[in-house]
Amino acid sequence: MLDVIKYLFVICYKLLHCWLKFIVQTLYLQLNTYSYFSKRVALFVSPDIDALCACKVLQALFHCDQVQYTLVPVAGWQDLGTAFMEHKEQYQYFVLINCGANVDLLETLQPEEDSVFFICDTHRPADVVNVYNDTQIKLLIKQDDDLGVPSYDDIFRDDEEDEEGDGDDSGNESDGSAEPSGKRRRYDEARFHIHIQSLYLFYFQAALVMFELAWVMSKDTKDMLWWSVIGVTDQWIHDKIPHMKYVTDIATLQRHVSRHNHRNEDEENSLSIDCMRITFEYDLRLVLYQHWSLYESICNSCYTSCSFKLWSINGQKKLQEFLADMGLPLKQVRQKFNSMDMTIKENLREVIEESANKFSMKDIRVQTFAVHFGFKNRFLASDVVHAAAALLENVEKDETPTDNFIKALDCLSRSNLERLHLGIDLAKKKLKAIQQTVASCICTNLILSQGPFLYCHLLEGTPDVKLFSKPLALTLLCKYLLKTFVCSTRNKRCKILPLIMAAPLDVEKGTVIVLGIPPESETSDKKNFFGRAFEKAAESTSSRTLHDHFDTSVIELKMEDRGKFLDALITLLS
Repeated sequence: MLDVIKYLFVICYKLLHCWLKFIVQTLYLQLNTYSYFSKRVALFVSPDIDALCACKVLQALFHCDQVQYTLVPVAGWQDLGTAFMEHKEQYQYFVLINCGANVDLLETLQPEEDSVFFICDTHRPADVVNVYNDTQIKLLIKQDDDLGVPSYDDIFRDDEEDEEGDGDDSGNESDGSAEPSGKRRRYDEARFHIHIQSLYLFYFQAALVMFELAWVMSKDTKDMLWWSVIGVTDQWIHDKIPHMKYVTDIATLQRHVSRHNHRNEDEENSLSIDCMRITFEYDLRLVLYQHWSLYESICNSCYTSCSFKLWSINGQKKLQEFLADMGLPLKQVRQKFNSMDMTIKENLREVIEESANKFSMKDIRVQTFAVHFGFKNRFLASDVVHAAAALLENVEKDETPTDNFIKALDCLSRSNLERLHLGIDLAKKKLKAIQQTVASCICTNLILSQGPFLYCHLLEGTPDVKLFSKPLALTLLCKYLLKTFVCSTRNKRCKILPLIMAAPLDVEKGTVIVLGIPPESETSDKKNFFGRAFEKAAESTSSRTLHDHFDTSVIELKMEDRGKFLDALITLLS
């Protein structure tokens, strides 16, 4: 028994020691210290699900230690600048979640010297000034996070050659043709080096980092753990991380789930009606199937839709053969999952997996987590991601982005299950719209090969086109459309191309939203080079663009400049 305890102690110590190397730990300790001096903290949060989950974890920590804060949602760089201007007089300390790392923040915001920024941002590449400024900028990173940044001396050193060069040019400072100093030249080269090496890659999840911080301080709870699960699942669903990274993070979370479940086994309230239980499961890759009918879920899930090619007549026949092979009555398949016979539901996953193997769908099940609230409510992590995203980008009502942000944030709490169910209903409509749009694009050949990339433009008047003016919805549409195109085309070269998609944004202003995603792959890194490419193409053609999104692969473009902008991209990427 003593040997077992000693072994567990050694394992726990090693894990704890690993995470104590976090640079992040200074963030919370300093924020906690500031609160004792009645200093409120401004919390700027980007509108994505991972950021929402990280925000929930940090809010719980703040409540635990009575840290006063003000929450401000910021949708882009303009919002961030406006929010900072409004709060810079009242606040000295600012926390930025999933925003702020990939630009020179001090140059962008022009803060006072006593302002301090704590940045937890998954977007890469990180700006070199943010990395090496340790007075006003506190980057929240893990010890093993390879930022790809050259050493400080290679960027900022003032060697003798630079001093001599600067001295020689001192009389010609006003000459516009003068060469930049060696220091400035190295600084620009370093930034270019980072863009080339890192491109645009998500290295970790903000929610998971915040949870690990809470764990290091022994303040983690099941709710925090569940939010971190949702954050990891969000980045996998929206194709921000490769599948192997997702599997690795799931394994990390599984250890935490086992620890929490073991800790609560002997508690008296473990079987109470309002208890919370998280379980690791190999569940079906069928979207929202427990809150939908099995038939609707199969038809609107990307994995099964692409496997069966449901946009074609042969695909519909193949689906009917699949249902017949399972031996399930059509009446049962078409009614809501909760109304299906218990005898069918008990073995449903095994039955579907057995039939799926016959139809070359060997990956029909995936590692995930489910949460149980009492005996009635059960949700998969993917269910909550889709529900929160639908609430965050709801276009059915004329509500402000801030209202939608608060509703999406509320649906993550177990005390707001009604709002979560509302989000699930909105998610069903969104997924139907995505599948219908994908089928329409494939059948009408809207996807064009432009040489180094594929291109698709949604026309004004397309059903549900307003929904796709939002970044998360457009990202999911792009992902589904590219997977579908790869499954349908016979052109081998087109299967390895990235996709650029444009959708109407503001008809009166004549603007479109443009998004680029990397080639379809389950194994490679999800590196996205379009952020840098969009900047270069806009500069070379003087196209009227707005690079306001924290995700640099999303821009706004004037419709009249679309032609020359695309021509420049073709030239640039060829």
